[in-house]
Amino acid sequence: MATAFISDLHLSSNHPEMIALFLNFLETYTTQLETLYILGDFFDVWIGDDATTDADDTVIQALKRATDKGLKIYFMHGNRDFLVGKNFFKMTGCIFLKDPCVIELYGKRILLMHGDTLCTQDIAYLKFRKKTRNWFVKKLFLLKSRNARNKIATGYRKASQMHTQTKAENIMDVTPEEVLRVMEKHHVQTLIHGHTHRPGIHAFLLNQQPATRIVLPAWHEQDGAFFCKPDGSQTFVTSGKPLTLSGNL
Repeated sequence: MATAFISDLHLSSNHPEMIALFLNFLETYTTQLETLYILGDFFDVWIGDDATTDADDTVIQALKRATDKGLKIYFMHGNRDFLVGKNFFKMTGCIFLKDPCVIELYGKRILLMHGDTLCTQDIAYLKFRKKTRNWFVKKLFLLKSRNARNKIATGYRKASQMHTQTKAENIMDVTPEEVLRVMEKHHVQTLIHGHTHRPGIHAFLLNQQPATRIVLPAWHEQDGAFFCKPDGSQTFVTSGKPLTLSGNL
């Protein structure tokens, strides 16, 4: 049995092929895994547990089947689906995972994050994030009609796309100093995150000790999961062509 980590699937009714990939992933690995960690942006957009689409319901049912079979699935919010709420967890059997979170895995402490807070040079996004994560702002949004929420979410997505297109590459990536700071704060030598859509395994020194930062892939570019086994072996697995990764494990 193994443990797997995935993120940035961006599942939506607009891309049924991505949903099909995930359903196939679950069908293939449910009995081979003891735990699955979903590290944010599982859905492309989530405007409330009361506003699911047929595509969302298909995914929810698949998650429920997997958890009913004994697979532990931990779910972390991303910047696209931070409104996933208590009803979702009841419907799926998934377990809420805070961001950041340190886990003990096969004798090793590992820090798990979505990754957006590591991009400290993207000041405009971090200000927007702070505003939208406010409990009162979220409550006001969820009180609006489904149509109103859809319009607001569509507007935010368009603004986000424009923001991404006009920003320099380094601003959209993690800040190395922030990575070191967060890892030191949590006393870990291994970090796993998504968000940046730049899959890689980065080896470096932290406090004069070997450290590793593992970046998960975005499924619209290359579906993939990072697998860890009790014997210490670690690998990326994809259903398509092999991932091209930077750094060393």
